[in-house]
Amino acid sequence: MWTYLPDLLAIPVPRYTSFPTAAEFDDRVGAADLLRVLEGETGEVSLYVHIPFCEKICWYCGCNTSVANRRDRVSSYLDALHREITLVSEHLPNAAKVTRIAFGGGSPNGIPPIDFVRLVDALTLQFAASRPVISIELDPRTMGPDWAAVIGAVQIERASLGVQTFAPALQEAIGRVQPVQMIEGTTAMLRAAGVGSLNYDLMYGLPGQTMADLEDSLRRSVTLGADRIALFGYAHVPHLIARQRKIDDSALPDAETRFRMAAFGYEYLLSEGYVPIGFDHFALPGDTLARAALTGKLRRNFQGFTEDRAPVLIGLGASSISSFPELLVQNEKNTGRYRMMLSQDRLTANRGIVRGADDRRRGAVIEGLLCQGRAHVDPDLRREAFPLLEPYLAAGLCESDGDDLVIRSGGLPYARSIAARFDPYRKDSLRRFSSAV
Repeated sequence: MWTYLPDLLAIPVPRYTSFPTAAEFDDRVGAADLLRVLEGETGEVSLYVHIPFCEKICWYCGCNTSVANRRDRVSSYLDALHREITLVSEHLPNAAKVTRIAFGGGSPNGIPPIDFVRLVDALTLQFAASRPVISIELDPRTMGPDWAAVIGAVQIERASLGVQTFAPALQEAIGRVQPVQMIEGTTAMLRAAGVGSLNYDLMYGLPGQTMADLEDSLRRSVTLGADRIALFGYAHVPHLIARQRKIDDSALPDAETRFRMAAFGYEYLLSEGYVPIGFDHFALPGDTLARAALTGKLRRNFQGFTEDRAPVLIGLGASSISSFPELLVQNEKNTGRYRMMLSQDRLTANRGIVRGADDRRRGAVIEGLLCQGRAHVDPDLRREAFPLLEPYLAAGLCESDGDDLVIRSGGLPYARSIAARFDPYRKDSLRRFSSAV
């Protein structure tokens, strides 16, 4: 179904969970900008809460996280997070309505369950959130009956498990050992706790991974009833993520093999009845994400593809990013400095970018291409981007349909590369990004 065209995949590109991307952030934007937009917000708002702790650090991981091996460090971070919740809520007008809360990390279940309950209580009370949709990322290695009880009590509707692979040898190779019984047990506990939408994160392009390994992981995920599956290509960037130096890069599949793995995963999951979300996410037809894709309501934010229609996402916790129509702003990444600033009752936002009208226009094109496979393109953008798109147009990967640019089915793996032709910032810093497939 897909044709491998290495020249058109050669340039690393962003995942475009925002536009402009975080690579364009600088310190000219900070807490004062965040306060300004917070105080003027009166619409629908989603919250993202970052818990930067894990029981063990996986070698492949690019998240801002550390080992939760010191109770005092975890406690002091949570104290700072509670203070941030209070400060932000004090500046958000009562007219703003919080409808969703997402917990990510790290591993939110790397903290004690009682501390998580306190966080949920603080968020729902301080932000006057009435029955928000709550989602959580979970590590099966630290999932037990106590956490399942809390998830049921809090009424979390959606959860995402970091599975990556079911192959024991591959788990050893990436520093994430979790026997199949552990994943099965976690899945059963979450279903019993009332989680209605369960995502599995899987990876291709792992060291020593074969097509048979990938097929086995896909088969097991389908059998266990995952409502959503995200099939990511492992991004090996040890020059940016030091822990990845533990991974044997001589065993990594080459670019063409990675492409074949992505294509195989796509075809396999479609054959099992999943709806494609972009080219590397999938959902069962009854899932809200699939319905959003089928009705043209799919969106993209820092959590990836989403059906969340809220125009504002407020990030809480170290390194979290807040997104407003006119502003992107990131909190202090270093947890020590984050705690220190909040001990002084200071918001920690210290990097970002103001989104001008042209940024928002280009962002709409990029989001449309990635989420709907088509986007309206103004004449001046066509004149700028279409000469760069000529190789993709000539290969039949995309086409012009009136004022729209349309990505054809064979062009799905090239979607991010096509979208990047509308990104004027992509003239340098390419080492920050991974391969398109």
